[in-house]
Amino acid sequence: MSPKVKEKISVAVIGYGSQGRAVALNLRDSGYKVVVGLKSKSKSRAAARKDKIKDITTVSKAVNKADVVCFAFPDNLHGRVFEKDIRRFLKPGASLWFLHGLSVHFGLVKPPAEVDVVLLAPHAPGTAVREKYLADRSVSAFYAVYQNKSKKAVATVIALAKAVGFQKKRLVKTTFEHEAVGDIFGEQAVLCGGLAMLIKNGFEVLVENGLKPEDAYLEVVYQLDLIVELIKKYGIAGMFERISVTAQYGSLKAGPKIIDRGVKKRMRAVFEEIESGKFTSKLDRLGQKELSSLKTALKALSHPKLEKAAKRYSK
Repeated sequence: MSPKVKEKISVAVIGYGSQGRAVALNLRDSGYKVVVGLKSKSKSRAAARKDKIKDITTVSKAVNKADVVCFAFPDNLHGRVFEKDIRRFLKPGASLWFLHGLSVHFGLVKPPAEVDVVLLAPHAPGTAVREKYLADRSVSAFYAVYQNKSKKAVATVIALAKAVGFQKKRLVKTTFEHEAVGDIFGEQAVLCGGLAMLIKNGFEVLVENGLKPEDAYLEVVYQLDLIVELIKKYGIAGMFERISVTAQYGSLKAGPKIIDRGVKKRMRAVFEEIESGKFTSKLDRLGQKELSSLKTALKALSHPKLEKAAKRYSK
């Protein structure tokens, strides 16, 4: 774990989802003063109390207490919450800490000139950030400085990184722009959107051709982490060197047929929508109606038999 800090620094963690929880608990366990800011009727208050967070209050009151304000709530709410509950309650000399560069780079949040603005973006979900901290291990993270009014912003973000449990050698310097655009594209085109559709279609082809759902799940889902781990360690070519000749031969022939040149063209279109700010504009306008439609779309994306198999083999 991170060593205890000598000087007490107060951090307001706004939001208590997966990343917010990890940030709040890791900072607390590293000796920082942590206040969690939530709506008065937020269901997350119960989770924070269960974790023995001592100071839980409203967003505006949390901000008014803190030297650093961490934006750990959904990006699409940043602009509205910042203007209503954060901007005018900031302490003089406060720092704004973002876990994702989207709202600053695309202008949903326009920070006042008198504050420092930093980015510390973990390369893992909050559950993994917390687990690694408790095991005295580290995931990697991007860091960047957008505004350096105090001339101490770099030192601030490095100190925060250490307290959350990111080893200095695992920090990667970037910019708000590159982190925002790269992260959004990666999750939409490859890691979440692209991968989910690839898995779903592969699963359905096998089931429609007679395989039991459990068997199909084992073939197109269960072994994913093993393949990804090989790619992370050795690269794509290194992964191919470590699989069977049958897998090599078949994959090299079939892969380009499934993911053809048209995919890259469509990926470019996705990237252009992100880079231009069109995607963020839509995100910023999300209301209850749009959020409800997201739930409907998620139901259509999932396959009940795949979900059932996942529950069985995750035990």
